[in-house]
Amino acid sequence: MTKITSQTVHANRIGPTLTPDRSRVLIRPFHPTSEDIALRIISRVMALSDEQVARLLRRVLGEFEDRHEHVERLLCYRFTQLRHYLSDSPEPSPERQALIGAYFTYEYSFESAALFNPSIVPHPDQTGLPAGSLRFILSLRATGEGHISSITFREGAVSAQQRITLTQPVHFVTEPERVPNALYEKPLFARKLQEVGLQNDFCWRVLDQLQEAFTLDDLHRALTAVERRHTGSSGVTAGGAARGILLLAESNFEVRFDPKSQVSQRVLFPSVPSQSNGIEDARFVRFQNSDGSFTYYATYTAYDGRITLPQLLETRDFVHFKFITLNGPAVQNKGMALFPRKINGLYAMLSRQDDENILLMYSDNIHFWQTPKLLLQPAQPWELVKIGTCGSPIETEAGWLVLSHGVGPMRKYCLGAFLLDLADPARVIGRLREPLLAPNEAEREGYVPNVVYTCGALLHGRELVIPYAMSDYATSFATVMLDELLGAME
Repeated sequence: MTKITSQTVHANRIGPTLTPDRSRVLIRPFHPTSEDIALRIISRVMALSDEQVARLLRRVLGEFEDRHEHVERLLCYRFTQLRHYLSDSPEPSPERQALIGAYFTYEYSFESAALFNPSIVPHPDQTGLPAGSLRFILSLRATGEGHISSITFREGAVSAQQRITLTQPVHFVTEPERVPNALYEKPLFARKLQEVGLQNDFCWRVLDQLQEAFTLDDLHRALTAVERRHTGSSGVTAGGAARGILLLAESNFEVRFDPKSQVSQRVLFPSVPSQSNGIEDARFVRFQNSDGSFTYYATYTAYDGRITLPQLLETRDFVHFKFITLNGPAVQNKGMALFPRKINGLYAMLSRQDDENILLMYSDNIHFWQTPKLLLQPAQPWELVKIGTCGSPIETEAGWLVLSHGVGPMRKYCLGAFLLDLADPARVIGRLREPLLAPNEAEREGYVPNVVYTCGALLHGRELVIPYAMSDYATSFATVMLDELLGAME
């Protein structure tokens, strides 16, 4: 039976506060609305004299080289993506290539609208710290023009006295490069195809062409070979299956930042169709593997402008990231939160498939999720609209501590908490009656008023460190004594 008390828990707002910085900008590719327009732009640049090209390029570099690292190199790389438009023309000079690249490039202020919904995990590097301190990585949802969301990061430390210090972010920001020839596992890929309903003869013929580990180039060659042998009435089916196979492959990919870059320089910006309108609300967790090593996972929501899909990120060092599709009938809605270790040999996840209640599910494979079971329903006045998780469960000696959110009158969001049995998380053994944190007068104004929200907290000693968003605009920090919080749920 759930034990509930009315004891008040004191959350201390300690700051600092992070607000959007519109001066932090990414270089993004500009795509004209048609190929004809692109061809006309290029022909106009090609018609300029060498003197005009040199003068214009100097002006562009003078205006933008203090806003980006290696700006000329980035413009030349952009040209390589446009070279097919000049297949019948002589190779332009390096200066003209960079100038053409500039006409197809623009700046995007990725956090100009909001910097919110944080999660926090211990940093992989804990060297050089004072006794009792902990270095952390903070992930944030950054939102810019068009309400497009990406993931950005900050570094910081919490001291033995529970003081939060954040490292000043680097002004230059960068996106990662796609890892070339990343390997796919054939059995895993085949199972994902089955889960999305692609299991016809064409798909099996393609898989038969592939080795146990294959690259995207290998897959393209296999598709081409099999498509050549499919003619007549099977062509439509084959075409649809080929598109589905490629979509699945391109949605599972790897990226890598320059290892010399600072954590705060790194931005994960939408790069595939399923996430074209946003990578939202990443909930990072440091997951302990069976051998004692750690992998960082993050559940996030991919949004293409119409459909939201829970997906997964994986990294060991915040340099090399894998984007992974999640599959199975339970992969829907928002708010999936992975437990930080296996329980009884299985992965465990909290979720909210029905957009109202918190559910619990288990799986023998982190990629596939099948049968969620009801765990918790709205109960208190401040959460009668719906409840959901606020990040991964935190292991304590008393049980799995889970921060939650509740939506009440006037769509006001508050933070709550509940406690699950360590050995059997299906047992709720404690729950707060009153909100742990509610928006105060200084926090209720923003992009979405009357909201406090978090995507994950951190236990440091006997203190819970909670980074939280204020009205979907900015981010701050609060702390709560663990013993006081647990005592309120006894």
